This record gives sequence, C-alpha cells and structure tokens, in this order.
Amino acid sequence: MRYDLVIFDNDGVLVDSEPISNRLLAAYLTELGHPTSYEDSIRDYMGSAMHRIHDLVLERTGKRLPDDFDDVFHARVFAAFRRELKPVAGAADVLEKLTVDGTPYCLASSGSHERIRVGHRTTGLDRWFDEERIFSSQDVGRGKPAPDLFLHAADRMGVAPERCVVVEDSPLGVRAAVAAGMDVYGFTAMTPAAKLADATQLFSRMEELADLLA
Repeated sequence: MRYDLVIFDNDGVLVDSEPISNRLLAAYLTELGHPTSYEDSIRDYMGSAMHRIHDLVLERTGKRLPDDFDDVFHARVFAAFRRELKPVAGAADVLEKLTVDGTPYCLASSGSHERIRVGHRTTGLDRWFDEERIFSSQDVGRGKPAPDLFLHAADRMGVAPERCVVVEDSPLGVRAAVAAGMDVYGFTAMTPAAKLADATQLFSRMEELADLLA
C-alpha cells in the first residue's frame, strides 16, 4: 500500500446521489426564479458545499436565496434518498478490502453530517463508517475547492497530507485535494475525464480502485 490513509468523497463516489440531488437542486432553483437545468447544476454545483450555491446565485443575480433554502432543499433530498438512493456499484467491495487489509480510510464530504448519515443508513454503508471516520464541510470554515476539509480529515486521522490519497469525482474536489498536497484518484463514472485532468490518476469503475491503491 503506497498510502497511509484513503480519503473518500461521499456523493458520487460511495453513494449514487449526484443524479438525485442535482435534479432536485435544478428544479428548486428554477422554482425560485433562477432557471437552472440539470446540466447547469452538475457543471456549477456538483461537489460543492451549500454556501457555494448561495454565493454563486448572489454573485450572478444580485438576489439572495431564501433563509430556509437549505432546510427545504435537504428535506426534499432526504425524502428522495429514502426512496431511490443506491450505493455506487463496487463501493462496498472496496471498503471490505480496505478493512480486511487493515488500511485506514475515512470520508470527507461537502455534504452535511445529516446528509451523509441519511445516505449511509439508506444504502447500508453505515456499517463501514463510525463517527471517527466521517468529516463534513460543516467541520471547517471553507468547503471544497479549499483544502481545509481534507487537511482536517488527515489531521484528525493522524496522517501527513503527503501520505494520503483522495478518491473524488468532482473538479472542485480534485482541486481541493491537489491544494492539500495529496494524491487524488479521479472517478470518471459521471464526470468527463477532461474535467478531472489534474488528478493523479483516473478510473471509471470502482472495481479498478483496489488495484490502483495496491
């Protein structure tokens, strides 16, 4: 094993949540008078913390989103997760192998702690993640593409950044990992490879990850 810690993004890497959440985000923004397509949402918001959505809408339109935007959006997303959410194919196998091999791993997500837990309980991935392995953008001042979240996770796990590898599927996440001084494997199942070009290495199927980490 070339690394002392594997840091997973959550949405799109462990749980197949990006199609659900971006569909709902596009619909809600459009409903509020900010016309947004599913493709727009993927391009502009995938992998970002909620504060970035507020910042971009304000920057582009001069208007603030409603005070209850986060609560309403999360309620819609969680309801859809409970109906539709599935784990990313092969994710459980990777976690099982890391566990058997004794390789330390954790999760660092732009999503809230509640979002992470709802997704994991729904998909059964909660068995792999105790409280000490879960880190959210809520835990730091700035979300991705700032390196803060990944550096926080490495520090809490007691591993130097250069001994970490991040598994990411968003351009914002790749930028954050690079800024943190970590290697990053870009998962291209949903994101075009060209948008993750700064990653250390790219892969398209979760089944490939175990060999990359060996």
